[in-house]
Amino acid sequence: MSIYRLKSRFQNILRPLVRQLAMRGVTANQVTFFAAAVSVALGILLSFAPSRHWFLLIPVWFFLRMGLNAIDGMLAREHGQKSLLGAYLNEISDVVSDAALYLPFALLDPSWMLPVLMVIFLSALTEFAGVLGQSIGASRRYDGPLGKSDRAVMFGTLGVFIAWGGAFAAWTSWLWAVVVLLLLCTVVNRIRAGIHEVQKSVR
Repeated sequence: MSIYRLKSRFQNILRPLVRQLAMRGVTANQVTFFAAAVSVALGILLSFAPSRHWFLLIPVWFFLRMGLNAIDGMLAREHGQKSLLGAYLNEISDVVSDAALYLPFALLDPSWMLPVLMVIFLSALTEFAGVLGQSIGASRRYDGPLGKSDRAVMFGTLGVFIAWGGAFAAWTSWLWAVVVLLLLCTVVNRIRAGIHEVQKSVR
């Protein structure tokens, strides 16, 4: 089960806004680039933030970014704005944005550096595995258990924990171990689902 399954309901809420944006000439690629630019800027800001209270921006921005990601997709699909450049921007910007937003957590404590870097690498690998489904004739895979939306909730919650003065403890090493395991499961699930989809279509 992944939070991604709630995407259709979220899109229904945003659809009137998307129509207004399309009428005003806003493009999907502009929205994609804006979301990535703000994500990178926020990641840089938090890396040098003088106070941990700034990490409260993480859940706020993740929520807004999820909305922007839904908006750019709806502009592309429902308002004739699909493009080859947009396909590249959509995938690359997500990986870059996630890395930028996760990295500040690695700088909070030396013991977090390696686990967070592993999470950044495996998060990129999950998206790579999802995109590769298309190369074998399957759909773009979004299988969980720890897809992009799920990671947004996790890091958003962690951001609140840090901002409220959460202390590093022994359990955090277990947290990162579980996250790494879930990301590995996500990679495997996306590969298996893509292969199964193609095999099912040729039977």
